[in-house]
Amino acid sequence: MIVALIDSGLGLLPTSAWLRKLRPDVDLLLQLDPDGAPWGPKPDRWTINRVVETARTSIELGAEVIVIPCNTASVTALEHVRVEVGPDVPVIGTVPAIKPAAAVCRSVAVWATAATTASRYQADLIAKFGGDADVVGVACHGLADSIDRGDLVAARESIARAVEQTPDDVEGVVLGCTHYPLVIDSIVAALPDGVRLFDSAQAVAAQTIRRMDALGRPTPGNGEVIVRNSGRPGALPASAASFESGRILGAQE
Repeated sequence: MIVALIDSGLGLLPTSAWLRKLRPDVDLLLQLDPDGAPWGPKPDRWTINRVVETARTSIELGAEVIVIPCNTASVTALEHVRVEVGPDVPVIGTVPAIKPAAAVCRSVAVWATAATTASRYQADLIAKFGGDADVVGVACHGLADSIDRGDLVAARESIARAVEQTPDDVEGVVLGCTHYPLVIDSIVAALPDGVRLFDSAQAVAAQTIRRMDALGRPTPGNGEVIVRNSGRPGALPASAASFESGRILGAQE
C-alpha cells in the first residue's frame, strides 16, 4: 500500500511523520513541488492543474490513497482531485482545526499565511465552525517560507511578530498552515502560559488510516519513503532535517 502526500513544501512532513509512527509498514510517496512553491499566492486554476497533475502521476506510481496536507491545495483542488482519480481512490484533505478549538475556547486566533488569512475560505470556516467563540485571523508573514528554508532564527522572528498581533486574552491558537507544527516548540515558548494549540496533522493521519483500512486490501509494505521533487526522483531537502518530522522520514543534512 502506497500513500501519496502532496504539498508544495515541508508542510507535508507533520502528517507524513504521524503516518510513519502509526503505520510504519506503509510506503509513503512524498510529492513536493520546489519549482512551483509557494502555492498560496498562485491563481486557483494554476494550483488546481498542478495538484491534479501530481495526483495523476501519484496513481501512475502506484499510490492507492491520496492525502493533501495543505490548506491551500485542499480548498482549491480537493474536489478536482477526487474527480480525476475516481471514487475508488480515497482522497483526504486538510481543514484547520477551528471547530474543536472553538468548542473549548472562548477566544481563538487562527494563525495562517497572509493569503489564507485574507481568503473567503477562512472567513467561511470561521463563520461555519466558530460557534460562540471570538475567532480572529492572524497572518504569520514569512513563517512558512522560513520553515521551508530550515531557517529557525527567521521562524522565531515570524512567530514573535504573530504573537504581537494575537489578542492578549486568546485561549487557543489554531495552526492554520500545515508547516507550522514543525516549529510547535518555538510557538509554545513564545505564547503566554496556558494558551492551547490546535493542529490537524494527527487527525488527518488517523483519517487516512481509517480510509486505507476500509479498502480491505493487504497493506503491509516496506516502510519505504519515496520522494519526488516537482516530479523528479530525489530526496527531502536538507532543510527537512532541521525538524524532528523530517528526521523521522529520513531527511539528512
